[in-house]
Amino acid sequence: MADHNDLGIKGEQIAVDFLIQKGYHILSRNYRFKQHEIDILAQDQEDLVVVEVKTRQSDFLTDPQKLISKSKQKGLIHAANAYIHQHEFDGECRFDVIIVIHNQKGIDLRHIEEAFYPVL
Repeated sequence: MADHNDLGIKGEQIAVDFLIQKGYHILSRNYRFKQHEIDILAQDQEDLVVVEVKTRQSDFLTDPQKLISKSKQKGLIHAANAYIHQHEFDGECRFDVIIVIHNQKGIDLRHIEEAFYPVL
């Protein structure tokens, strides 16, 4: 099986392909603002969707509340605000998590819409 970075890259591509199949428009990948990074920025109809992708080789520890710390959530919120201002986006924004389990058994994907809400 691939190393950690390769696994993460594969997981993000699987997530992008999944979102495209669902009719999302991919706006940006690995968007950076200061020290924060958003894995995928997509548009779902009129909504801006900030997607954090977590790729694992087992389904151990796949609870999104445990996968994404409060400090990581704050970083995603700050980066999303920067993107919104830079691109003058005038719509709703939500924060999703996609968990990709990729191992010898195959690929299992879990999409959690509105995984958390922006509370600073």
